[in-house]
Amino acid sequence: MKSRYILVGLSLLLVTCIFLANFLLTSENTRPKTFPDFYVGVDAAYDDVDEIKRLIDEISKYTNLFIIGSTGITYNETKLTDLCQYIFDKELSFIVFTNDHDYPISPSTEWIDQAKADWGERFRGLYVFDEVGGKNVDSYIYRLVKDAENITDASSKYVTHLEFMLREVAPNATNSEEIKYYTSDYALYWFDYKAGYDVVFAEFAYNFSRSLNIALCRGAATIQEKDWGVMITWKYSESPYISSGAHLYENLVKAYNSGAKYVLVFDSNEDYTDSTLKKEHFDALKRFWQYVAANSERNLESSDRVAFVLPKDYGYGLRGPTDKIWGLWDADDFALEICTSLNYWMEQYPNNLDIIYDDNLELDDTYSKYIFWNNTAYFP
Repeated sequence: MKSRYILVGLSLLLVTCIFLANFLLTSENTRPKTFPDFYVGVDAAYDDVDEIKRLIDEISKYTNLFIIGSTGITYNETKLTDLCQYIFDKELSFIVFTNDHDYPISPSTEWIDQAKADWGERFRGLYVFDEVGGKNVDSYIYRLVKDAENITDASSKYVTHLEFMLREVAPNATNSEEIKYYTSDYALYWFDYKAGYDVVFAEFAYNFSRSLNIALCRGAATIQEKDWGVMITWKYSESPYISSGAHLYENLVKAYNSGAKYVLVFDSNEDYTDSTLKKEHFDALKRFWQYVAANSERNLESSDRVAFVLPKDYGYGLRGPTDKIWGLWDADDFALEICTSLNYWMEQYPNNLDIIYDDNLELDDTYSKYIFWNNTAYFP
């Protein structure tokens, strides 16, 4: 009789141990490999395959997307294939960075075709160039528009040149129509999408307004029926570069609650040689993964938002009264009027304002209200 009780007790103990083990495993390691229409991950922009693999080992438990952001890897197809396979085996999706300033452009169209065949939809596409709009507004050396007669001419040159460059990335790939093009930017989102990008990541960088960049990127994506995301990058121009884990978590949640389909964390130092992520940042990503799992239902309806409408082709940086228009002209009194009006409406609708352009605009029920730069309004 005693042996029977001992056997039952041991059985109960075994079941309890299995339950606890599964509970602990589930709470820490087991996760859905994808969320419906949402991706979170890291963009690693340094050339150290072993270090990147260690990073992937760590974050694969609470992310579902990885960007290979170093040309030291993406321009070496042997290293690139090895790393992509490693990411694939970890059940993550991935995006591959390429650039236009080095020829021949890499990865090759043959590699792209093979990647689609080998990894299917896990190969999400190409991150092509970087901060094209921001560099143009800031008169960067690689800006697309170096002279123009007026803002309409500047807009046309920007879109035409960028569209041509995007076509050159994979001109001979047999399935190039299935390749999505991604980039990060901090200005001119509207014109990035017009040129052909499928997804633009609004940058959360330094002390730039998060709400302003969300409004610009989300508005452009909504009207042009594209996807958008957020790239959380440097807060400081020197070590430790990225902000604290607590601040990172706040930014992750803000991006998600604003409706971003992609939320990425940029990982590299100034020399593109090493990771900047620490335990506090991994903890923030883990906590965010749990937050998304618990808050999977989001209100993504644009009809609950308000649109602020800028003049057609007005490529103004909007970061303040000293910002540039297309990187070519100084802000004037008209720019000041627009900034003043926009700031007022952003205070009225801090989370529900999108910024769009009066560019073949249909005043339909996409938004609850359209407020134009001259303070006239339209209610559908």
